[in-house]
Amino acid sequence: MINIAIDGPSGAGKSTISKILAKKLNITYLDTGAMYRTVALYVLRKGVSVNDAEAVEPLLKEINISYTGDALDKHIHLNGEDVSSLIREHHISKAASDVSKIPAVRLFLVDMQRKIARENDVVLDGRDITSYVLPDAKYKFFLTATSEERALRRCKELKEKGQVFEYDQILKDIIDRDENDSKRAFAPLVKTPDSIEIDSTKMTIDEVADYILSFIK
Repeated sequence: MINIAIDGPSGAGKSTISKILAKKLNITYLDTGAMYRTVALYVLRKGVSVNDAEAVEPLLKEINISYTGDALDKHIHLNGEDVSSLIREHHISKAASDVSKIPAVRLFLVDMQRKIARENDVVLDGRDITSYVLPDAKYKFFLTATSEERALRRCKELKEKGQVFEYDQILKDIIDRDENDSKRAFAPLVKTPDSIEIDSTKMTIDEVADYILSFIK
């Protein structure tokens, strides 16, 4: 199996790059971040704090995550409901980061991710793919960019979706999430020694994709 693992902070371009790689290599792209967003959405709908581990854990048995669509254009479903657009709303981003700190949530989703990777050629991106989810993946990358550049990208992405937020607020949210992700006790965001680091601040999407592809045989 071909397993390509890509980690990095929010807004570094991991999902976009992963989709390009999946298309060029004709393999499956698995958006692990969407899974955490889906869990966060369910928890919020239940009126439970995403920071309350004791209240969140029993909710996991009520959650069924499934996919429709082909390898590249997958739609994620929460208990049969297509929530692909809902989980991309800005407030879900912070909620997903918070709920991901709960060990039970990570274990719940990591089991699912590992099973998919065992049975399929996949590109996975997230915060702990290289260090925890697929530590034995043959191809491991750490994609980053300055917080300012990532904030600009996020503002542009949200504007294209009809959501307008102040740049300063987006920048603050990104910095807060970086701290959240890198300082959580269980499976934090780290660059593993065997991961190839790529700073995409001044690179185009195609340049990053071509650079990664140059390592893959």
